[in-house]
Amino acid sequence: MPKARKPHAGAPMTRTFSTLVGFAAILTWSFLALLSTAAGGVPPFQLAAMTFSLGGLVGAASWLYRPQAIKTLRQPWPVWALGVSGLCIYHCAYFFAIQSAPPVEASLIAYLWPLLIVVFAAFLPGERLRVHHLAGVLLGLAGAVIVITRGGAVGLAEGIRPGHGIALFCAFVWSAYSVLSRRFGAVPTDVVAGYCLITAAVALVLHLALETTVLPQTATQWTAIAVLGTIPLGAGFYAWDWGCKHGDIMVLGALSYAAPLFSTVVLLLAGYGAYHWSVAAACVLITAGALIAAKDMLLRQRAIAAPSAPR
Repeated sequence: MPKARKPHAGAPMTRTFSTLVGFAAILTWSFLALLSTAAGGVPPFQLAAMTFSLGGLVGAASWLYRPQAIKTLRQPWPVWALGVSGLCIYHCAYFFAIQSAPPVEASLIAYLWPLLIVVFAAFLPGERLRVHHLAGVLLGLAGAVIVITRGGAVGLAEGIRPGHGIALFCAFVWSAYSVLSRRFGAVPTDVVAGYCLITAAVALVLHLALETTVLPQTATQWTAIAVLGTIPLGAGFYAWDWGCKHGDIMVLGALSYAAPLFSTVVLLLAGYGAYHWSVAAACVLITAGALIAAKDMLLRQRAIAAPSAPR
């Protein structure tokens, strides 16, 4: 079994770069809502099968000029169990959650995963949970609550439903996948292609069993599906894997709360919905939370950039 890789204390620039790579994944996920909407009436499991197939092919395409990379798929079963549960179980469970509970409530519960990442990461070798990490992620959570609810009341309006429990399960699955990926830091990111393809196969089975096939009707819908599969559900997952394994995972946890904010902004710019004060409030809270959580990383880079004092 691959051993856990200890953080590179002597390579802060490398860790910062890897954190930025992970943040790039968060940026791509901001387009999930827009692209899913633009895909039209394609059922969720069919859409997952189509897009995760493309996501897997994004990584597999590089094997044409890196044939040796195919050998990286030979990994112990715990690696595959972690990867498949992270991508496959999370997304399938999330679809069920938003169908069996009010979507806003399910989304809020599922978005506990960045907070759980910060808490779970404290148990990793070389990591330590500090007050500013927790403060930053809680500010981010507050911002996510405001932007998702549009400043409205938070509560289970229709009582506790099965979807609420499934959404909480989703939060634990994705946070565990993200943190435990660090334990397999020696496993190349190429294996994410395998995770995507297995997820696509499971989604296809669920689609054939539960849904009616609906083909995209316009070039815009086909384009949205192609972009969704190659970037947010393709390149995004490879970037997230790299960031979790080599970056500052606690900072990534806090930065993850930018996703619902950016997603809302993207939808507004695309003409879906009207501006609401909650967007500005969430922007302030999430930005402040990210800066507070990243305090150590920012100060470290500032110290590196500062010129040496003359003797």
